[in-house]
Amino acid sequence: MIRSEILKDIAPIIRDHLVVCNIGLPSQELHLIDDQPTNFYMLGTMGLSSSIGFGLALAQDKPVISIDGDGSVLTNLGTLPTIANNATGNYTLLIIDNGSYGSTGDQPTYAGRKTSLAAVATACGCDNVVEVQDKDLGPVLRAAIDSDDMTIIVCKCDSGNIKLPVITLDPVVIKHRFMQAVAS
Repeated sequence: MIRSEILKDIAPIIRDHLVVCNIGLPSQELHLIDDQPTNFYMLGTMGLSSSIGFGLALAQDKPVISIDGDGSVLTNLGTLPTIANNATGNYTLLIIDNGSYGSTGDQPTYAGRKTSLAAVATACGCDNVVEVQDKDLGPVLRAAIDSDDMTIIVCKCDSGNIKLPVITLDPVVIKHRFMQAVAS
């Protein structure tokens, strides 16, 4: 499976939750597959989906899912010890690890070589880290959201992109409708 297929599979699971989605193609794919006011699409700031989602989880009680990529997490490794040392049970970090920088042309990442993001997260002190294959993600994600434990899921999948349009929603509209969803 490629990332867009994974997002299509998990859309019914995450639909009723606050979701912060990684910059570039992942946000565009989620927007195309299942646009929701509860989805916050990152249009800038590579590597900060996990940080923004974690901050949101700390600020309120609703479940929050950050969808990040291996390349983005590698650009902001400092988020993992922050998450580990301030764990909150309403937070799930889903790292879609396709071993590439998908939004910029599928250049390989180190996660596609020798670096294990699951091992890095564990080494940073994250207690509940699960590595899963793409086809097995659904039940693992559902269990993570339903649990009272902060969970990091590293989902291994194939690299590849679909052709799709850019998000046409104004960033201010994205922000305001997401803020309304958080408040409701």
